[in-house]
Amino acid sequence: MDENVIEISEITKHYQVGTQVVKALQGVDMFIKRGEYVAIMGPSGSGKSTLMNIIGALDTPTGGSYVLNGTDVSRLSDDKLAEIRNKEIGFVFQTFNLLPRYSALENVMLPLIYAGLSKQERLKKGEEVVKRVGLENRASHKPNELSGGQRQRVAVARALINNPSIILADEPTGNLDSKTSVDIMRLFGDIHSQGNTIILVTHEEDIAQYAHRIIRLRDGVIESDTVNHDIMVFEE
Repeated sequence: MDENVIEISEITKHYQVGTQVVKALQGVDMFIKRGEYVAIMGPSGSGKSTLMNIIGALDTPTGGSYVLNGTDVSRLSDDKLAEIRNKEIGFVFQTFNLLPRYSALENVMLPLIYAGLSKQERLKKGEEVVKRVGLENRASHKPNELSGGQRQRVAVARALINNPSIILADEPTGNLDSKTSVDIMRLFGDIHSQGNTIILVTHEEDIAQYAHRIIRLRDGVIESDTVNHDIMVFEE
């Protein structure tokens, strides 16, 4: 098995806006090893959201290649991209993206419907992963009966349910207070320690400090790619 879960080579992304061509990414090279914990940072307009959409197979590049877990996804059809997304990537968004009429457990199990598992298998996996994020006593609650931190834990559990190659977290603490943010980052730390690859997209320096490697983008290119020697440590 290749030790790189992500191999991005000479990725470009251009958008046509009126008569102008916006060059969001201009030849990005990036390799992420299996089991790494990486933060992608950059100011507004740096290209980090575009890069995240390409990593998440939500968008295709204008040029270059993107190999995810051995598959070149840069030229796949929309149907194939959707398949890859569901199998290989667990998403965690700032806004949680939970269905309000579904319980926490039902929200977590949703990706398994597309994976074709039986109801019994879905339930077993769902209960396991809800327990993993410490929400087994809130599994039957709907999102409006949960705190912001609990809702984000549901979103993290849903991201984990398919055993994806990577967890892609976009500003996962953006809607949370500082104490809850620390709790969620502790959860990501636990998940990483169990062998998961985590890519965190954030504009917050203090959140990026939990990652083991920090990639900074500016004007569509990688400005720096460094090992984080000051990883934030949790107080017991």
